[in-house]
Amino acid sequence: MYLGIDLGTSGVKAAVIGDAGVIVAQASAPLAVSRPRPSWSEQAPEDWWRATCTAILALPAEVRAAVRGVGLAGQMHGACLLGADDRPLRPAILWNDGRSFAECAEIEAVEPCSCAITGNLAMPGFTAPKLAWVRHHEPELMAALRTVLLPKDYLRLRLTGDKASDLSDSAGTLWLDVGARDWSDAMLAATHLTRAQMPRLFEGTQVTGTLRAELAREWGMNPVPVVAGGGDNAAGAAGVGVVGDGDALLSLGTSGVIFVATAQFRPNPERAVHAFCHCVPGMWHQMSVHLSAAACLDWAAGALGLGDAAGVVAAAERAGIGQSDELFLPYLSGERTPHNDPHVRGAFLRADNDTDAARLAAAVLEGVAFAHADGLASLREAGTVVDELAVIGGGGRSRHWGRILASVLDARLLYLDGGEVGPALGAAKLAQVAVTGASPGEVCTRPAVRDAVEPEPELARRLAPKLEKFRRAYAAIRDI
Repeated sequence: MYLGIDLGTSGVKAAVIGDAGVIVAQASAPLAVSRPRPSWSEQAPEDWWRATCTAILALPAEVRAAVRGVGLAGQMHGACLLGADDRPLRPAILWNDGRSFAECAEIEAVEPCSCAITGNLAMPGFTAPKLAWVRHHEPELMAALRTVLLPKDYLRLRLTGDKASDLSDSAGTLWLDVGARDWSDAMLAATHLTRAQMPRLFEGTQVTGTLRAELAREWGMNPVPVVAGGGDNAAGAAGVGVVGDGDALLSLGTSGVIFVATAQFRPNPERAVHAFCHCVPGMWHQMSVHLSAAACLDWAAGALGLGDAAGVVAAAERAGIGQSDELFLPYLSGERTPHNDPHVRGAFLRADNDTDAARLAAAVLEGVAFAHADGLASLREAGTVVDELAVIGGGGRSRHWGRILASVLDARLLYLDGGEVGPALGAAKLAQVAVTGASPGEVCTRPAVRDAVEPEPELARRLAPKLEKFRRAYAAIRDI
């Protein structure tokens, strides 16, 4: 058996698969986000570790004892700053933190070849601008800094004692030469850092260390290999077989992603498309990234008194698809693709005296779909062909939302067995590749399709005028 650990924003998931790739056990533990100031988003690394221990120990003892390898996946871009004793110097700054917008311009001015080296625009979500912010605002911490780790790689340090990372996660730091699959000395210098402060780099299917003996005893496991793994999106893609050129997925987690695997490095920074290494050797990927996806449903559930995300979907179904004029702009934490705008915020527009919670809930589902349509348009402008998307993440539980998404994106959606497990499944499969020596293509296969949603031309026609208004609305609210 093989264990995958996924450090998400809202919780840690642990999933165990057997040799056939089928999930035999899973468990999770929640996490909370701290927002001490506007645009800030932080978590304490010690909370990550406690949640990981809770999730692992919630797995059946006999399953833990049978694990042969561990893979890691996690939220990308977070900055975990360690001092000389390898303890965190401050709370980790997360992927959806927007405080470092000024530092993005600074980095691109200091290193004019930034886009050419990294294949990406400098964005506040990336790790490098966060370190530039710390240098400006917390210089005493910068002076004490010895190592920068991404969130899942802090877990690796606690698991094995090794400072290592995989290429897919490290590509989201803005310190990687993504085409060359190596740290860029020029990009590190732009933030006054060196390779000595970075973890060692591995392909996602390589072993980086071994589970510490005392921890293995505590968890009722053997001191098994721990594998590099991947950033959450790349690992999620591996879990559902999106590892070949042109394979694509739609992730509906806290954030939303359209992910396309590519055999070549194909950047398109002008449209805020991400171009990163994949977590399997010799592959890259393109992504459109939306900072709020299923998070919008959770927010709306509280704001509209609908209980939870399922309550939002149920209310939206009562209102129908495209039946009313309300628009929702899902920019609760700013937006990446295609706007690269950390300052824009969400809005409800076109409400009238008949607007109620159900109509607003419908607007939320439609608004997130419209944002993904913007992202997919950016990918297609770069020559990427997407006709079919595997769906992963908690937001993939709703077929009603799937009808909206398929029609707006003009793409067939495939709902897969185990797709809601997401990156933890992929991390476990990467561990299986490393331990068995099998190829990624043999292990990272597509799970069984449990449902498929086709685009509906009538829904597409009904939603097209609202999509056009949605696109005009961004420009209208951008400056306020």
